[in-house]
Amino acid sequence: MADKPKHADIDAIEKCSAAYQQILKEVGKVIVGQRDVIDDVLMALFCNSHILLVGVPGLAKTLLISTLGKVLQLDFKRVQFTPDLLPGDITGTIVVDEIPTTGRHEFRFVEGPVFTNLLLADEINRTPPKTQAALLQAMQEREVTTGRETRPLPRPFLVMATQNPLEQEGTYPLPEAQLDRFMFNTFVDYPSNDELVTIVEQTTGEQLPIAGGVMTGEEIVAIQGIVRRIPAARPIVDYAVRLSAASRPKDPSAPEFIRKYLNWGSGPRAAQYLTLGAKANAVLHGNKHASIEDVRRVARSVMRHRVSLNFNALADKLTDVEIIDRLLKEVPAEGN
Repeated sequence: MADKPKHADIDAIEKCSAAYQQILKEVGKVIVGQRDVIDDVLMALFCNSHILLVGVPGLAKTLLISTLGKVLQLDFKRVQFTPDLLPGDITGTIVVDEIPTTGRHEFRFVEGPVFTNLLLADEINRTPPKTQAALLQAMQEREVTTGRETRPLPRPFLVMATQNPLEQEGTYPLPEAQLDRFMFNTFVDYPSNDELVTIVEQTTGEQLPIAGGVMTGEEIVAIQGIVRRIPAARPIVDYAVRLSAASRPKDPSAPEFIRKYLNWGSGPRAAQYLTLGAKANAVLHGNKHASIEDVRRVARSVMRHRVSLNFNALADKLTDVEIIDRLLKEVPAEGN
């Protein structure tokens, strides 16, 4: 398929950047602060990917995705993951209906909450692996198979899952295959005191703030195409590949601290998402091509769930983000 004329994409990028500022303005009426988190969710959406948010309860993760649904004029559904949740509770199920006039029975599929644009999988690690796996096909192929039929999901489609990093009792760690399906693993931190003052004032008054619509689903699908089409020069892709390779302890390019502190590092999806995320970040800010700085901007969220700390790292009280930050310092922007 031939690409659209270059000038058409340039014009679309400028419109997207203007729309991004309007999105921030509308979301900011409801969500105070959390700029990096909002950017990550938007980039995941514009890359046709998914995001895992890690943070303690009460940091407006649910409010963020529901607000984005209103601003982007998309359908939004929330599933509270619990130990007794079944796969059919997510994907849907086949029921048997009796036709009153004939007395005959017919099968009918009842769609589950996964048939939406924005799906919030709240506390995804609280449900057993079998139910977690029900999301795998939806996240990767954007379709659901029940019985002999395969049904496509609406477009666009984004899964935003949440995890509580403090409470681990009664949880089921996400399988590596499912973790790898998430483009971003983004940490949601506490607001500053100044931000908290604004939050308290907004949420304890007579009227709660309301966000208005800015974009439509069709426009988002168009932006997803633009993100894929904008160029990432060979040095940009090479940098993403070298970052990914250097995180693997057995790779010849891995620094000594990687060999000391990691069990294993990033796979091919890391380099893909570093490049794709860089493109999305460029489009958000009105740039016509991805840059090294764009790759560095998304590196933490792309790589933190794609490295495994060993006992040495835990003994030295290192975190995955600290390892990635050090890797960004040691891997040069230009190859040897």
